Amino acid sequence: MSATSVQLDPTSLAKLQGLELRARYLVDGYLSGMHRSPYRGHSAEFAEHREYSPGDDLRYVDWTVFGKSDKVYLKQFEAETNLVCYLLVDVSESMLYQSNPEGLSKCEYAQCLAVAMAHIVLRQRDSVSLVTFDEQIRSWVRESGNPTQLKQLVSELEQAEGRGRSNLGAALHEFSSRSNRRGVVIVLSDLLGDADALLSGLKHLRHQRHEVIVMQLLDRAELEFPFRQTTLFRGLEALPEVVAEPRGVRRAYLQAVAEFLERVQSDCRALQIDYRLVCTDEPLDIAIKRLLGQRSGKNT
Repeated sequence: MSATSVQLDPTSLAKLQGLELRARYLVDGYLSGMHRSPYRGHSAEFAEHREYSPGDDLRYVDWTVFGKSDKVYLKQFEAETNLVCYLLVDVSESMLYQSNPEGLSKCEYAQCLAVAMAHIVLRQRDSVSLVTFDEQIRSWVRESGNPTQLKQLVSELEQAEGRGRSNLGAALHEFSSRSNRRGVVIVLSDLLGDADALLSGLKHLRHQRHEVIVMQLLDRAELEFPFRQTTLFRGLEALPEVVAEPRGVRRAYLQAVAEFLERVQSDCRALQIDYRLVCTDEPLDIAIKRLLGQRSGKNT
């Protein structure tokens, strides 16, 4: 196993104290070799004109404007303008769950992933914004491309408490109403909650013409329900404790999870939203590679 893969492994990252130190390991590893933007060239939507400069590609000359004004202007497309990436990080209490005490919780994994994506965006000289939420927006770091933006994002994420109930649908509606510039919205959440409310919130994002990426973060135990002995399940987000015999509920639980995941994926496909399920024992570099590989394939 290489040094880089060790640095990006969730169990190894969990041994590092503080998000800022974990972020440095992420950068010194996989992200330090990244240069190409995963977003450039995706959108062909016209944005504005700019004056021709020697050496510009003549294919983008607006000949209609030239015929009317005798001046040479180029069509500039949305993908050529400065990109804004909004990182929406779920900090509700359910995100604190972790089945492996040696690994990362869902919240810690989301934090590391958000910092990694912020690094990528800032390296390509675009702007990044951070929004943390539970049942409503708790903090909002406005978009900036300044290198100091990363330090502010890390500081805000380290202060996230993870105590509130989750209501992703309401938080997405609030964000859509308050955001004043279209961009790429990356949602980092376990998505646990009402599927209809989630769908409504996602529709609002797309109505505002944001490009949306949903990364659903779940613990391995939530996906596989490996419990065998009678277990006391501690409720999160004001839910009660429940003593259950796992073998009696395992089949129904797994069926409910499968149906929920299929519903979320289906809704995302219908809205042309990029969706990826990520397990929190998955190395960070693998999660990023899969996301950017998916994006790169979409851009070609």
